[in-house]
Amino acid sequence: MNAHVTAVSSNGEYSFTKPNRDSITLLAGLGVEGDVHAGVTVKHRSRVAQDPTQPNLRQVHLIHEELFAEVGEDGFEVAPGELGENITTRGIDLLALPTGTLLRIGAGAVLEVTGLRNPCLQIDLFQDGLLKQVVGRDEAGNIVRKAGIMSVVREGGVVRPGDTIVAELPSEPHRPLERV
Repeated sequence: MNAHVTAVSSNGEYSFTKPNRDSITLLAGLGVEGDVHAGVTVKHRSRVAQDPTQPNLRQVHLIHEELFAEVGEDGFEVAPGELGENITTRGIDLLALPTGTLLRIGAGAVLEVTGLRNPCLQIDLFQDGLLKQVVGRDEAGNIVRKAGIMSVVREGGVVRPGDTIVAELPSEPHRPLERV
């Protein structure tokens, strides 16, 4: 299966969910045009409270559509944009990508993967019990985060549903994704 975009979402206001769009425009070094989380420095409220001068490593949030089917097996209904992601994907194991992977999307947009989304309590406010579905522990007791990955925009461009995604892995040794 070819990796591709299944939905794009953005919101100019702070809200947990983001409405789907026909397209989004990625701006190099900033994020999604018109999205509340776009900017050179952090925009997520909890991070702004800690240090508003931190670089924004969370400009664009991607989530794999396969997660929706997985949580659906336990009775949760989740659609694209409802977990706050900007780009919903299919056919690419986002969580297995190493830090620094470049994602070439559509005609020219390029994202650099910075890390894992750290799921927050708002997920349970959206649907009670969903947080335990997207964050847990493996057999060794390590935390496993499944709520997508974060990235920064290296090259801007328009992204639409149906656009292909090509992953370019960084030079080895690969660094596994950590929460950002």
